[in-house]
Amino acid sequence: MENGIGRTFIEQTKHRSLLPSDQDRGLPPPPLELEDEGEMPVVYLPGPEEIRVERMDLREAIEKRRSVREYSRSTLSQDELSYLLWCTQGVQEVVPGVCTIRSVPSAGARHALETYILVNSVGGLAKGLYRFIATKHRLGMISDEEGLAQRAVSACFGQEFVGSSAVTFIWTAVIYRMTWRYGERGYRYIHLDAGHACQNLYLSALSIGCGSCAIAAFDDDRLNSLLGVDGREQFALYLCTVGKTKQQEVDT
Repeated sequence: MENGIGRTFIEQTKHRSLLPSDQDRGLPPPPLELEDEGEMPVVYLPGPEEIRVERMDLREAIEKRRSVREYSRSTLSQDELSYLLWCTQGVQEVVPGVCTIRSVPSAGARHALETYILVNSVGGLAKGLYRFIATKHRLGMISDEEGLAQRAVSACFGQEFVGSSAVTFIWTAVIYRMTWRYGERGYRYIHLDAGHACQNLYLSALSIGCGSCAIAAFDDDRLNSLLGVDGREQFALYLCTVGKTKQQEVDT
């Protein structure tokens, strides 16, 4: 395995191996976010400033953090969902045409992630697949077709809790948003960014009585197809389920 793909990737994304990026070449940056799809039904979420949650000490949250794969049948409220979305990709400031400042770090403030959510049980929201429009803090419905949850379970190799969670977060990368500045090394950074977002989800979910579980085992092509992304310019990176917890049903 000395010359395996992983080692080749690390070698070829070292700074000494990089060619000038499109930013270095003076090309304009890509859009800060995917454009709204004109006919996509929109869900207006409670604003972050309107949401009140019980305070939890940060050390307590870190000490109690576990991966949880079994959930109660309780629904999430739209306030709670809005809070989780803000904690993981909330936009605090927009510098037009330059960058966004968000609730999680990103290399060069490029924020190449897009957040999709598979809603199974959120009060007042139809079951279906949505995309978080972060700069406007609202959701756009992608699909409400029957069988989406089971398709997602299948794409995750039969991990049934994807279908029994209240909501499953799915992060994709719009890769040029990162490689415009960093070239091929940007492929390293998008995975770090996904980790930042997911850890925020773990801790914020805990603070509202929810458990969560990160998932990296999935069939890329099937998940990309479910999301309606091309798998090249935009592709799935990471998932995390969220649901209200049952007593004593956690694991590491």
